[in-house]
Amino acid sequence: MASNSFFTLLLLTTSLSAVASFEFQVGGLKGWVVPPANDSKIYNDWASENRFKAGDTVRFRYKKDSVMEVTNEEYKRCNSTQPSFFSNTGNTVFQFNRSGTFYFISGASGHCEKGQRMIVKVMADDESSDSEKSSAVRTPISWLGIMKFVSASLALYIVF
Repeated sequence: MASNSFFTLLLLTTSLSAVASFEFQVGGLKGWVVPPANDSKIYNDWASENRFKAGDTVRFRYKKDSVMEVTNEEYKRCNSTQPSFFSNTGNTVFQFNRSGTFYFISGASGHCEKGQRMIVKVMADDESSDSEKSSAVRTPISWLGIMKFVSASLALYIVF
């Protein structure tokens, strides 16, 4: 009986860690701002250094600005008239609900043209398992929550 409980706990713990999503901070400490004139590709460089998968989120922090998800053509032309997603809260979290390419631009006048835009490529599940082995360490959103759950489950296992 005890060994069945142990294997159930092990399976549940492994499953939770496999589905954990991650949150990425766009722009780091500076946030989502107009980049310096000599570094207009800063956001695309950052995005290409990370590995995104469905379920992950990106957090945009900004003041007196906005973030929009647009099509490839709208991205190329910095066209902000028909975004599929728009937020101007100053603290926007966008979740990737599928694999594929996502295009983000600033909705503030002139900001996109100055480089405040970003392309994010979200890997399919079969791509992410191979690529994660060679990518940078990913920080889970709720690592503390997972650890609390594991600790509580382990305590219940010991009691029963």
